[in-house]
Amino acid sequence: MDSGIKIGRIFGIDIFLHWSLLIIVALITASLGMIAFPNWHPDWPAWLAWSTGAIAAVLLVASILFHEMSHALVGRRWGMHVPRITLFLFGGMAHLESDAPEWRAEFWMAIAGPLASLVLGFALLTAGNIAAGPVEAQALDDPQAYLASLSPLATVLLWLGTINIILALFNMVPGFPLDGGRVLRAIVWGVTGDIRKATHAASMLGQLFGWYLIANGVLMVLGVSVPLFGTGLVGGLWLIFIGWFINRLAVTGYQQLLTQRALTGIPVSRLMQTGTQSAGPTLTLDRLVDEILLPRGQRAVPIEEDNRLRGLVSLEDIRRIDRNEWANTPASTVMTPRDQLRTLAPEADLEEALRLLGSSGFNQAPVVYQDQLLGMLRREDLLHWLALHDKD
Repeated sequence: MDSGIKIGRIFGIDIFLHWSLLIIVALITASLGMIAFPNWHPDWPAWLAWSTGAIAAVLLVASILFHEMSHALVGRRWGMHVPRITLFLFGGMAHLESDAPEWRAEFWMAIAGPLASLVLGFALLTAGNIAAGPVEAQALDDPQAYLASLSPLATVLLWLGTINIILALFNMVPGFPLDGGRVLRAIVWGVTGDIRKATHAASMLGQLFGWYLIANGVLMVLGVSVPLFGTGLVGGLWLIFIGWFINRLAVTGYQQLLTQRALTGIPVSRLMQTGTQSAGPTLTLDRLVDEILLPRGQRAVPIEEDNRLRGLVSLEDIRRIDRNEWANTPASTVMTPRDQLRTLAPEADLEEALRLLGSSGFNQAPVVYQDQLLGMLRREDLLHWLALHDKD
């Protein structure tokens, strides 16, 4: 979920929309515009049902953003840095640059989202009832007539309020990566003092919940009516997909913790490659390829001048230049300048290095001290280290 389109910045947090969000917006709009609203309001013209459905879908996305902002702001209160929020197919994700420093921080950050959704849900239901106006006595005995009497505004508010409450309750299922799983992890962490055991417990429950959804989805596809979920091919396939997604995230969450534990405290200087061949800024690309990249098997060449790092030339930089121009193109014209490079200090730990490489999309990063190149840390070096030290 690192990709997406930036749509703005709220309280210093960048907001991104992932392309997959369009799928859920389209599905909700179609579901409301074609099925729900026409059933509730048989007198509504098609354009009104569809436009109201589209507005409701967009407001649901805004509700999810409100949920994620609650996580982010509470996390910030506990000293965690949240640079961005990404909204995608299954909701939203507040990106943390580091884990919670203690179980209390994890607890309050995790529970903030569901609490915010509950408060928002009840507030929307209250506003919807106000917009609906007084309910006549006969309407209480005929829910269909009551729904048909609602204005578009009241319909959207009541639907959105109900959905927010349902989402809050669903998120409190005690299985990782749902908020309830994080709350459970925080509690177990606080009781045992062991975040690995806490994460393992929450991850196992998350996997079980994922398999539960998958099993119910299969039954729905086979035509069995499942309590709470009903029946149907489309609904069953959707439930299978959600269950698979939760299951995979539950597994990944525990693996990420093991990875962090294996890398934290190990300095970059221990794994960096010190034999990396550098070049001067005037060396042409053909010589760079023939004399350094091909013979030494490097993927990138640091560019140095006066014993100071000036930039980095990667294979991708070279591929952007026509082969016939390599002999006339100095390295300085295609290199990524020093001030645009993501570099590492030799005392930084490997967990920080993995996070930097993951966020930058690069396969290697220069290790620098006072603008002097000490070596290069490659992604494969980190993977080899993990393979050798993975004991869990």
